[in-house]
Formats: sequence, C-alpha cells, structure tokens
Amino acid sequence: MVFNAVVVTAALKGAINLVGTGLWLVPLLIAGLSYYRYDQLDPESRPIDKYPLNPEYDFVIVGGGSAGAVLANRLSEIREWSVLLLEAGPDENEITDVPSLAAYLQLTKLDWMYRTQPTGRACLGMKGGRCNWPRGRVLGGSSVLNYMLYVRGNRHDYDHWEALGNPGWGYEDVLHYFKKSEDNRNPYLRNSPYHGTGGYLTVQESPWKTPLAVAFVEAGMELGYENRDINGERQTGFMIAQGTIRRGSRCSTAKAFLRPVRLRRNLHTAMNALATRVVVNPVTMRAMAVEFHRGGLQRTVWARKEVILSAGSINSAQLLMLSGIGPREHLRQVGVRVLKDLPVGRNLQDHVGMGGLTFLVDKPVSIVQDRFHAAPVTLHYVANGRGPMTTLGGVECYAFVNTKFANGSGSYPDIQMHMAPASISSDAGVQVRKILGLTNELYDAVYRPIANRDTWTIMPLLLRPRSRGTVTLKSSNPFHKAIVDANYFDDPFDMRTLVEGAKLAMKISEAKVFRQFGSRVHRLKIPGCKHLKFGSDAYWECHIRHITMTIYHPVGTAKMGPSTDPEAVVDSGLKVYGVQGLRVVDASIMPTICSGNTNAPVVMIAEKAADIIKSDWLGTPLR
Repeated sequence: MVFNAVVVTAALKGAINLVGTGLWLVPLLIAGLSYYRYDQLDPESRPIDKYPLNPEYDFVIVGGGSAGAVLANRLSEIREWSVLLLEAGPDENEITDVPSLAAYLQLTKLDWMYRTQPTGRACLGMKGGRCNWPRGRVLGGSSVLNYMLYVRGNRHDYDHWEALGNPGWGYEDVLHYFKKSEDNRNPYLRNSPYHGTGGYLTVQESPWKTPLAVAFVEAGMELGYENRDINGERQTGFMIAQGTIRRGSRCSTAKAFLRPVRLRRNLHTAMNALATRVVVNPVTMRAMAVEFHRGGLQRTVWARKEVILSAGSINSAQLLMLSGIGPREHLRQVGVRVLKDLPVGRNLQDHVGMGGLTFLVDKPVSIVQDRFHAAPVTLHYVANGRGPMTTLGGVECYAFVNTKFANGSGSYPDIQMHMAPASISSDAGVQVRKILGLTNELYDAVYRPIANRDTWTIMPLLLRPRSRGTVTLKSSNPFHKAIVDANYFDDPFDMRTLVEGAKLAMKISEAKVFRQFGSRVHRLKIPGCKHLKFGSDAYWECHIRHITMTIYHPVGTAKMGPSTDPEAVVDSGLKVYGVQGLRVVDASIMPTICSGNTNAPVVMIAEKAADIIKSDWLGTPLR
C-alpha cells in the first residue's frame, strides 16, 4: 500500500504533539498510518460534524461518550424522531486506535484532566496529594481513553439495584441488554447463553499475549480458583482479558455505534460543543432547551420531547447543578438559582486500587519497549492487526478473588486484580510520571530502577467501596471545572479490605508456575514507608495511601432510586425527579458501583434506557 506523504506528516505531527517527543516515535508514526489505512478499507467512516444545526430536535443528548453514542444510535432508529448529539470534545485521532497507547491519551486535549481534592488519606505519593482523574472529552468519551476491558460486573450487583426499589434492573433483565450490544468474537464463547454476536460492540481477546499471562491464570488455579468466563454464570476466577477491540484496534463506542449510522438523516452530531445549561421552565418545571458554546459563540437548541444528559458522573452532575437542579444550600452558596432541591453530586464512588506492586523476572518474557524493534513490530500491527501493540493498555489478565471479608458463598468477590506484564522505557519515564501525577521522589525510588527491565505487575482494586465522595461546583461559571472529592478510605473498612487484596496478590505471585521465570517482588520501599516492615499490614496500608490509583470508574452522582429514597435523583426510568422531559443516562445513575470495569455496564444502561424511552413515547413493550 502506498501512503500519502502529506497524511503521514500530519499523523506524525499529531502524534508528537499528543504524547511528546521522547516516546517510541516510529510506532506512533505507524499508528497514524494505521488510522489512515482503517479509513481507506472500512466501509464505516467518521461521523459528520453537523453545522449549522436545526433550531430544535425531538431529543437532545448531551455527551457523546459510552452512553450517548448508544442512545443516539438507538433513538434515531425511529425515523420520525430527530436526534441531536452534543459532544464537548473533538473526534478520535491518529493515536486512539492503538490499544497499547491507551495511557498516553491522558493529559491531552481528549481528557478533561480532573484532579481529586487532597484528603491526607490517599494519593500521598502524587503531587499535592491529588490523584489525576482522566475522563474522555472526545466523541466516544472515556471509551476512547480507557483500557478497553470488557467486564459486566456481578449478577448480585443488579439484583441489589432492583432490591433497592428499581424494578426492571435485576440481572435477568439487564443480561438481555449486555447481549444485545455485543459482538463477541471469542470462538470458545460462541455458544454461551451469556454472550451475544452480531451487535455493534466488538469484544474479543488481544491476539497477542506474553507467557506471563498464561502463568497468571495457572497461578490462580494453584490457589483453587477456576479459569472461567468472568462474564458468564459465575464471576469468581481468573481469565485472559476480553476487550472492546476489532481487528487489533480499539473499538470505542463512537466507532461501534455512531460510524455505522452516520448517514441517518434524523441524526445530527455536533462536536466541540460544550453544554453549559439545561433551560428549565420554572413554572411548568419542564426541560425546554440546552445552551451550549460552539465556535466561540453561545447557542441554544430546543428539545420537543426530552433532554438527556449522558455526560458522565462528573459532567452530568455539574450540568444539573448549573441548571438549578441540586442541593439547595450548595447552589445558593455558588449563586445558582434553585429550581429543584435534589442530592445531585452526592454518592460518588470509584474503584480505588493499589499501584506499584511490581515483580522482577530473569527471562525476556515481558513487554519491554526497548527490546522490540520498532519497524517490524509496527509494520506487523499495520499489516495484520497483531503483535504487542494490540495489548489492552498493557493489561493481559484479570481475576476476581475473595478476601476474608467477602460473603461466605464465594460468589460475590470483593477484590479484582489487573495483571500487566510490562515495564516503561527510560525515555517514557517523564510522561509516565506526569500521567500518574507522581512526585519526583516516589518516581525515582520505585519506578526509575525498573525501567527497561523485565517486570510484571498486579493491581488489586476494591470492588465495592463503602466510602462516598462528592462532585460540587466551584462557581456558577460553566467553564470552571467541578470539584471532585473522591474521599477514598473515609470508611476504614475499605482500607482493611484492600490490604487483604495486596496480600492475595502476593500469594498469586508466589505460585510455583512463576518460579520458571525467576519471579520475585521488587522490594524497594517507597518513600514515607521505609520505617515499616516490608509486607506487613501496616506497610501495605502505607503503600496504598501513597500509590493510590483510580481505576477510572466514577459513578453514582445522580443516583437511581424510588421516590422514598432521600438520596435518589432519578427514578427507575431515569427521569429526574420533579423535572419533566429530563433524563440522565450514564454511570451517574448507578445506586452502587458494579463489581468490575464500568464501560460495559454503561453501554448496557444506555441500551435499556433507549428501550424505556421508546416504550414511554411509543407505547411499545420493553424487550
């Protein structure tokens, strides 16, 4: 194939601007070529950035991320309905297609670049005691920045939602919607009653893996766990990771749900359009329009039927509050006129994890950037969609395990493990330190000594935290970022459980199968914990408080619940209480966080919401 030199130059320039000049530049160049090749050969092409817009639509969806892309597709299936999708960011770029480069998309123009408030209990090894919280500001949302892991959660999560007073959200109900969107291409799951084929969202394993991935699954079996489909009948166990990838490239929700329907005349997409307020009639309490900024101008678009917020747990909460819907006292403090007193921004939850638990090996079996010759690796990726560039952000396996605090049956694990057999290059260190927000002292002590060495890591994460955080307004100015207080470890039980997770990770690493690689823990103590005995409970707690990792799963700030629940913002139909014509459809509606990565559940929520909306307006039965 002959590539246009102008396109190549533009791709390289974009890559350099995006991730800096010190990172494996040839693969980034080829990533641009891969992007160009995809557009040449695939019948689907980029969504159309519509300009000018119509003055009104039946449905105005705010946020073109994992939920908004699904809704835009499904609602525009009704030809008589006009649908507008407003997205604050641009389209995907040359780099987003490459799975292994997921981390380098953070702190770019595609990222909202949120940071948590310092609490003194977590993120102590990060600058200012604040953790970075990446969120996608791009068509496809965080499905463009994430590590593409396809995890649905546990059946008990959804049965619990229903038990809280949300009819229709039990596991048997939501399973239908998980399967509806899925096109699972793993041959061994072809006949599984828990998976779907032919949906918009492609799910499969990376076509490339290291020997350490197989060893990790075998280690789990040594400990008495099964190698199983964690999205199937039971969750507890170990598995080679499944991800939202297609032909070796990222399958974002924009690629999956928007590109195939880009030519529908009743669907318009507006990018770089920042919503600033939902216009609510204060007399009728009906959502009438959305104000947004685009091209330096403030604009208004009217909604005949509904405004739907799908901007994510931070931005949907912020937009509700800017529109006068939120906690009365807080809105008064920041100078926003109160239209409806609701607990918006409360109930914030995230999967908090432990970073920096690293193991050294003596054999050349992990992903060491400097070992791979850039040209053949990247050409193999371009030509065949295979090789190490297809790894899911470096994550090859996950496991769901039980600490002593889990339920007695073992069916509801409380810790998830992410396993990644990779190390950073010396050149990439500066960028990695920036992405993680690490202090120089911590980076020099923990990460610099293992650059370019064969290593692998386990990241234990807490599946069901008891602590709750908040999202609040900094001011009434819509261009000011919301204030995010993750409030990690406010409940001491969370720390006790995660310490047990660290100890389980150590047991996994000590399995016999890893001896063939000479695997052993990297024992250098982190600054601030040197006075503690390595491996003690006190040491693990100190370690966790210093290298605190978000798993990028904020949920819960517009809680779904019955009208009798004082914490509820939306009902089981996802309608905002007390405001007609306004729904929230994204991760913010989760009453409690699901037990696993949240992207697949958000797609499910949007699939179900689309059917609810059709049922409400057309009288069609659900399912």
